[in-house]
Amino acid sequence: MAMSDRRSYGDPCGVARGLNIIGERWALLVVRDLLLGPKRFNDLLGGLPGVSPNVLSQRLRDLTEHGVVQRRDLGAPARVRLYELTAWGRQLEPILFELGRWGSQAPLPAEGELGIDSLLLSIKSGFDPAKGEELHGTYELRVDADTYLLEVTDDHVEITRGATGRAAATLTTDLDSLRAVCGGLTTMAAAVSSGMLRFHGDQRPIERLTDLLLAPFSPAQ
Repeated sequence: MAMSDRRSYGDPCGVARGLNIIGERWALLVVRDLLLGPKRFNDLLGGLPGVSPNVLSQRLRDLTEHGVVQRRDLGAPARVRLYELTAWGRQLEPILFELGRWGSQAPLPAEGELGIDSLLLSIKSGFDPAKGEELHGTYELRVDADTYLLEVTDDHVEITRGATGRAAATLTTDLDSLRAVCGGLTTMAAAVSSGMLRFHGDQRPIERLTDLLLAPFSPAQ
């Protein structure tokens, strides 16, 4: 879809054409928060502190018009409207991961905390393929009211919001506790002892899940 001259760079370069679509403020963060699966409007709004409902609505319209996002209505009796990435939109994942690695070298803001999507995407982007064989398995992460399925293959980890499966180990916690453990504010052992984290499963899969969660945040990374 052609863009107006006001919003287009008018440059045939692929970088410029890409920025015509995703260069608006909040657009890439909307994409980021849809990488793990569909979300409702209010879920997106709650995960993007500082964005107004009107701006978010406009970004979703823009991204939908240009084929990056699609809207799905579940219909009766749920009558829920979901937003999800198209196949073309999902191609932005490695670009966002590289941007995240580059941006992680910039100074941290004075305020703000990692949202659940950012935290889990850090785990995914920081996954070491060399450890795929030893961490191989399917795990379930329950954070507050949301459930995520983590599937580790030989060289890849896939994280899906809302999915369920035959998990070898399950971790139930809240976002503040998960942030505290991944951020090094408390140890995994202390969090388990205090009840902040609750594991279910056999010991070896629990150890694998622990390693998977902590590896991207360890000093060696």
